[in-house]
Amino acid sequence: MSIGGQSDAKTERKVYRLTPEGFAKKQERLEYLRTVKRKEVADYIHDAKEAGDISESSAYEEAKHDQAKVEGEISELEAILALSVIMTPDMHDTENGPPVVRIGMQVSVETDSGATRNFKIVETFEADPKAGLISDQSPVGKALLGHKEGDEVSVSTPGGVTHYTILSIKPMF
Repeated sequence: MSIGGQSDAKTERKVYRLTPEGFAKKQERLEYLRTVKRKEVADYIHDAKEAGDISESSAYEEAKHDQAKVEGEISELEAILALSVIMTPDMHDTENGPPVVRIGMQVSVETDSGATRNFKIVETFEADPKAGLISDQSPVGKALLGHKEGDEVSVSTPGGVTHYTILSIKPMF
């Protein structure tokens, strides 16, 4: 899994801006991997060793592969959570002008056909297009970033070019 984020200019490290729900999901997944999955894989490895010669055991090799995947995901989640900031309503200061589209914003747009669509802009690994959560790195997310209400944007997708007019921008929570 590739992880994205924004650089913190002072320290040159990635900072991940997550919704409270997204942060909780990452914590739950990490806890599951640490307490349940890690033990399951250790049990598989133990069983494969008990079965006999591990030098030619595909079950043992598969279990070791699974262990590496689990440990890799644990490391990645630990890094993401350590570098995460949970978004709050006060992070969406609009005193310096009208709001612009960025991570943590809910955007309402009008399509070419006059239909209204709503998107919530999130980090890549929190995206769930079916739930209206789109990545800041998706074609639509990239096209909307930095724009304000009334702006027209064009989005190039495999299905062609779509034009949106931004109707409203507000914090997700």
